[in-house]
Amino acid sequence: MVTPLRPLRLLVPVVAIAAALALFMGVGFIAFTIGGGGGATTSSSGVCDTGVGVSDGAGRSGSTFADLSDEQRSNAQTIIAVARDMGAPPRAWLVALATAMQESTLRNINYGDRDSLGLFQQRPSQGWGTPAQVTDPVYSTRIFIDRLLKVPGWESLPVTVAAQTVQRSAFPNAYAKWEGLAAALVGQLADVSVLPARCTTQTATLPAGAAGTAIGFALKEVGKPYVWGATGPNTYDCSGLMLRAFQAAGIELPRVSRDQYRAGGHVLVREAQPGDLLFYATDPSDPSTIHHVVLYMGDDKMVEAPYTGASVRVQPVPWNYRELVPFATRPGTTRNDA
Repeated sequence: MVTPLRPLRLLVPVVAIAAALALFMGVGFIAFTIGGGGGATTSSSGVCDTGVGVSDGAGRSGSTFADLSDEQRSNAQTIIAVARDMGAPPRAWLVALATAMQESTLRNINYGDRDSLGLFQQRPSQGWGTPAQVTDPVYSTRIFIDRLLKVPGWESLPVTVAAQTVQRSAFPNAYAKWEGLAAALVGQLADVSVLPARCTTQTATLPAGAAGTAIGFALKEVGKPYVWGATGPNTYDCSGLMLRAFQAAGIELPRVSRDQYRAGGHVLVREAQPGDLLFYATDPSDPSTIHHVVLYMGDDKMVEAPYTGASVRVQPVPWNYRELVPFATRPGTTRNDA
């Protein structure tokens, strides 16, 4: 397990703060102004609603990464390992995982509708293999991936369509609800970010100058103590610092980190740009467990108000930290809930 970097217990010298500001204003600000972008909001291009976690449709919480049993996680790891060994791209891993979640909840069961068996509920009578084969997670994954890769244009198909083309399920729309959890599994178990189909790879932009202003504000607060519930001007908690930083940039954020996660468009965390918000959560696949927010500065650096006993600081981003949520929020940009 990779843990976040611990704070150095020393006062940040005024010279160091000045140097950080000078570097940011002289070099980093170029990143915000080249290719600019105006207006109060952008289109939904480049942002997406992550869909992590699963609802049962009645407002009750559904399955998340933290809910999965050792058996389910082991089967997910097998699916990823087999698909990767076959040379299939991560998008195929996501489709396979979403399919297995819907068909068997990632359990290698020896029963099902008619003669359906195994992780993918494959039917021996329909040419999938013998009962022994389709209840072998390695075999069942291989034959699923093999048939998926033969579907013309499968990479650009929604998960529901790709899975249905292979499986011919009686409930073809059911696969879509597992896409967010499948993406989280790929991220957690393989350290690979998979872009949901409803997201695009284009980059949404903040209002011109907003990122630079927010980061500049936060850097000026370096060295001020963390106090839970504080929103400045002399002390801050994590979300209080973000609230004031973006107010300075003309963007209003909700007060707490969990709500700030939903206060803009989402991008893959490894594609974060300066001005994006990064989050920590007890279960990174479940936004309701978010407990910390930081401001990404670019160049693998972040500014944060960390916890009681520490002060606002600049730190390297712990990209491999197990609690890092796989999606960043770009404040003030449009969510795509399609």
